[in-house]
Amino acid sequence: MTPHNQAQPGEIAPIVLMPGDPLRAKYIAEHYLDDAVCFNTVRNMFGYTGTYKGTRISVMGSGMGMPSIGIYSYELYTTYHVEAIIRIGSCGAYSPDLHTFDILAADSCWSPSTYAQAQSGDTRDIQYPDQNLLHTIEMTAQQLNIPLHIGRLHSSDVFYYEEGINNGAAEHNCMAVEMESFALFHNADITHKKAACLCTVSDSFVYDEDTTPQQRETSFQDMMKLALEAARKAI
Repeated sequence: MTPHNQAQPGEIAPIVLMPGDPLRAKYIAEHYLDDAVCFNTVRNMFGYTGTYKGTRISVMGSGMGMPSIGIYSYELYTTYHVEAIIRIGSCGAYSPDLHTFDILAADSCWSPSTYAQAQSGDTRDIQYPDQNLLHTIEMTAQQLNIPLHIGRLHSSDVFYYEEGINNGAAEHNCMAVEMESFALFHNADITHKKAACLCTVSDSFVYDEDTTPQQRETSFQDMMKLALEAARKAI
């Protein structure tokens, strides 16, 4: 056990799907996993382990922001011996090629955050997913005929920017913004584990498009199916 996770050794599968919203984790467990068992309720950061088409998979919320996913992912990798985490989150679209409910797989993540530097002295402002895991996701999307965009994410420490502030994302060719993947990719790198990120577009900075909290909890079905099928192949 850790201060943030009450799971006992062996209760968490080698691969974990990690939405930001713990209620999305609960939804996935209840609607996709067989024989799902809740292994964590500390701070209502729900975690479950069950089977999907015979493969043992866990799903757990990460909360919002790099400090939060930084804690949970590091503990999963180091205390619970998780081998791979696939983030399944939401993002805001910067690119005109993206609309709400489109799915983006991150091939890199840029951030001005000091998370990596503070955690391990890593001064790189771009972090990368595991290439084999990303390839598995791409191939699975093709097999399922689920359209998938590939590109760079901006991981931001800030949700509400003051008007007129340039956050640097355009200069770094970021297609969309979220708040977690930079820390996840870094933690995977330093622990010699695997990570990838899928995000469904929940709103747009280009178009007048948005989703409701209920939709963000339950309606990202294609992303859920893609992540579950990719997880089966990744183990």
